[in-house]
Amino acid sequence: MKKFSLLVVLTLLFCCFAETPVHALFKQRHKRSGEENCQLLIKSMKQKDPDVQKVFDKAFAWAVFPRISKAGIGIGGAGGNGRVYQRGKFIGTTTMSQVSIGFQLGGQVYGEVIFFQDEFTLNKFKNGKFELGANISAVVFDVGAAETAGFKDGTLVFVIPDAGLMYEATISGQKFTFKAAR
Repeated sequence: MKKFSLLVVLTLLFCCFAETPVHALFKQRHKRSGEENCQLLIKSMKQKDPDVQKVFDKAFAWAVFPRISKAGIGIGGAGGNGRVYQRGKFIGTTTMSQVSIGFQLGGQVYGEVIFFQDEFTLNKFKNGKFELGANISAVVFDVGAAETAGFKDGTLVFVIPDAGLMYEATISGQKFTFKAAR
């Protein structure tokens, strides 16, 4: 069991720090500010599917994670930093961390946008009482995704694939922190 745990830790470290094409892509994009990366992700979503503007118009607020890195072999983890906007105005920063257990192999980089339908759901997020678990379904963002997507339990989650390959059948949950802008 100790050997397996050591193997998992070493694999996660390798995936995070090795000079792979995914890692090079991650480093290159982070030369921009967090705000620039968030706005680029939103812009690319609107270019790919103009109907997504309707989702932004309906939402009370949204959290944008332009780059989330994920890796795992049996046990996995993911994490990323983002920014939170209320009706388009920046209100704070956020972090996401995820732990997963189950069949998984690989690594990937993706973006994620969480839309909050109302003030109540946003306040749960801001107060640290918000988690995305197995019961939340995320929509892989592509052309036409915005037209068919709807809020569930006050949230709508779009995942925007970027790079990498991951095979998985896991149980996982995402935990968030929020820090208000000054």
